[in-house]
Amino acid sequence: MNVVSYRPALEELSYTFGGRPAVGRIQPGTIVEMYTEDCFGGRVRSVDDLPSSVCDFPYLNPVTGPFHVEGAEPGDTLALHFVSIEPARDWAVSATFPHFGALTGTHTTAMLTPPLDEVVWRYDIDVEKGVARYHARRGDFTMELPLDPMHGTVGVAPGASEARMTITPDAHGGNMDTPELRAGVTVYLGVNVEGGLFAVGDGHARQGHGEVCGTAVEAAMNTVVAVELIKGVSTPWPRLEDDEHLMSTGSARPLEDAFRISQHDLVTWAADLTGLDTLDAYQLVSQIGEAPVGNVCDTNYTMLAKVPKAYLGRPDVYESAHGRLRDLGRRYLAER
Repeated sequence: MNVVSYRPALEELSYTFGGRPAVGRIQPGTIVEMYTEDCFGGRVRSVDDLPSSVCDFPYLNPVTGPFHVEGAEPGDTLALHFVSIEPARDWAVSATFPHFGALTGTHTTAMLTPPLDEVVWRYDIDVEKGVARYHARRGDFTMELPLDPMHGTVGVAPGASEARMTITPDAHGGNMDTPELRAGVTVYLGVNVEGGLFAVGDGHARQGHGEVCGTAVEAAMNTVVAVELIKGVSTPWPRLEDDEHLMSTGSARPLEDAFRISQHDLVTWAADLTGLDTLDAYQLVSQIGEAPVGNVCDTNYTMLAKVPKAYLGRPDVYESAHGRLRDLGRRYLAER
């Protein structure tokens, strides 16, 4: 088993997809153990650490990587299986910001109402108990919320020598902020440049669908990813697979276009997998599909389209990469 460990120094963190050299080169079939910093770079540590004071804008949402996968070329697909995602600290933070989030005026939704207050919440993370403890800032209310670790940001370098801020989700991946990106899930990303150059970051101890206030329970993570390369198979938008579901993503503004992209990708994918006519697949997906919301606060919004594999005849997708990587990950965990 080929295992690579990487913990970046602060100056090695990346804030773009594309525009940066690889931090390492790996072979397909490698398991990567990585540390990812939270979206504030670890600078917001208490309720008194306002991001506007302790963070350097626009250096937010750092990712670990990018990693060059040997043999990856444009037109191929990278399969990244999340073996484990574990909070690296016993605390995490969340915040509201002026002009950011779904329920406030922004630079593109101009309003005369006052901007939201900048407020920080600190959560206690109890991995052994499996909870994140919420504490109200303006009252005595507390609540234990189940941990559901995930990564908000995963992607590859865009094509045409483009560099995109990590906060922007698009066809290359990026800050999709979907709670579906948890351990046990494989994400498929289309390769745009030699080596793919994938990176991962923005760990969340948990997050509601939509990331409505603009931040989740933001946490540093110790994450393990199994990597495979699917040669000669392209992927137009990031796709996800777990043991029971297939999922397509779409990122755009307005939100209905992100919805349309994800549904279009899933309908055409389902047609290809089953041999159904496109309209027959459209009808089937319309009746069996779900539409989880990724984010409604970033520079692009993200929607998912999700169907149970059982209704499609449990097709083998991407040369059964999910099953192989899942089994590799289980063997890794058993031997760790």
